[in-house]
Amino acid sequence: MLVDSLPEQRAETAPAPPARRAVRSLGLLASVAVLACVALASIAIGAKELPLGQVWHGLFHDSGTYADVVVGERLSRTVLGLLVGAAFGLSGAVLQALTRNPLADPGLLGINAGASAAVVTAITYFGVTTLTGYVWFAFFGAAAVGVLVWFLGGSRGATPVRLALAGTAISAALYGYLQAVMIMDNAALGKMRFWTVGSLASATDGTITRVLPFLVVGTVLALSLARPLNAMAMGDDTARALGAHLTRTRALSLAAATVLCGAATAACGPIVFVGLMVPHAVRSFTGPDMRWILPYAAVLSPVLLLGADVVGRVVARPAELQVGIVTALLGGPVFIHLVRRRRTAQL
Repeated sequence: MLVDSLPEQRAETAPAPPARRAVRSLGLLASVAVLACVALASIAIGAKELPLGQVWHGLFHDSGTYADVVVGERLSRTVLGLLVGAAFGLSGAVLQALTRNPLADPGLLGINAGASAAVVTAITYFGVTTLTGYVWFAFFGAAAVGVLVWFLGGSRGATPVRLALAGTAISAALYGYLQAVMIMDNAALGKMRFWTVGSLASATDGTITRVLPFLVVGTVLALSLARPLNAMAMGDDTARALGAHLTRTRALSLAAATVLCGAATAACGPIVFVGLMVPHAVRSFTGPDMRWILPYAAVLSPVLLLGADVVGRVVARPAELQVGIVTALLGGPVFIHLVRRRRTAQL
């Protein structure tokens, strides 16, 4: 469902009273503390049970079985979860502001579909079999779709509705292509099945190194767009009167979301609900001000992602559930509750 504008976003984002700013600041600090605790839990808890003393030993000693498990697997997995969680959260927040749709996520503009189509093409036609190879194909697939959506949406004349419609049409076409290729190629189906679920289990230092530059650039760009997006939330005419450059803001917003979601999807697959649910949830506390929504989304999205990953390791020991499955199982009911609560508040 497309929402041309959010009622609360039509009001001008006036400076918050000092007391409210203090509450928001304390809330952000508390969120960082929660994130630190979840990150520590991600390092300490795994499908293989290790006493905390052995975890500590593995972290600060360069060799041995514990170091291989804790540093070689859990630490890389935790760092990647922190990075891609923040990326999904920021991209979702930017897309919700760009499309003026509180239910928007990276899938709405076809970014996930572009990454998935590129990966299945790499597997089927180029023989790519490693995550290192997937990363580049997935990222460039997402970027190509982002550019295509921009031009089909009208480029300089793009509007939130036209961008969303272009993304939806491209997603439908690409998912049809995916289904056709995987039906005809059993090898591609087997390899894609794991990647499309969404997982942090294959995290390595190499994966982090390859996606980190893109995530840093996308994060800086997204955070720099907070004020222009606040102006756009009040409507195009008001934004122009305030000096906002609508075309440039929309282009940069789409670029930021594409870079963030493309790199994150390339690293761990198209994990759902993180970029949709967290920005939507934090808005109830921060209000419509993107200067607060973006930092909160960047901090709390990794909390959800890493927390879901820890749950997935524990509930099926000695095996594990992939994080994409857990976020879907947890996120669906929670998001339905948020939508119902929002609807009740508006009645």
